[in-house]
Amino acid sequence: MIYLKLLFTFMKIGLFSFGGGYAMIPLIQKEIESNGWLTSAEFVDIIAISEMTPGPIAVNTATFVGYRTAGLVGGLAATAGVAIPSLVLILLVSKFFFGFRKHPLNTLVFYGIRPVIAGLIVTAAVFVAETAILRQEAPIIAIGQLVNNPGTIINFGSIAILTATLIEIVKFRLHPIMAIMLSGFMGVMLFHVL
Repeated sequence: MIYLKLLFTFMKIGLFSFGGGYAMIPLIQKEIESNGWLTSAEFVDIIAISEMTPGPIAVNTATFVGYRTAGLVGGLAATAGVAIPSLVLILLVSKFFFGFRKHPLNTLVFYGIRPVIAGLIVTAAVFVAETAILRQEAPIIAIGQLVNNPGTIINFGSIAILTATLIEIVKFRLHPIMAIMLSGFMGVMLFHVL
């Protein structure tokens, strides 16, 4: 039954992911690919929508994936699945954490987990960038084809939006919400109007 599959899949993701929603993205991607629920492009669209809607990205992504896969009940099952492990763990950990927070072993564990979280976030960024920058219909990349006709593989409009967004945020300190709105406007202009 698809609802139980969504529930248990997202419980597994919620149980074994540390570092927040962005660190969950590679785990969600693996599960989506192995179950054939969505394409990479659909998943990247769901991540974009999850970032724009209020609430944690992990919960939003689970809800959208579940809804896209199995409707309203699927969305509820995936949302419950991703939230239950966090709820149970935080209740258990909060009971003992303050008694042991200054213990040296606790500090060492967190030092060990931090690089893994950074790696998971970078993996998610690479996945999203690859899906956004490379054309979905592109054939298998060959060096000669990349040199002779890069437009068949690389989506230069997406690179322009990426570059403009980086400049807006880093140089001009534009608020991320404004950057998202401007990027959406640039996407409409580049891909539908021009």
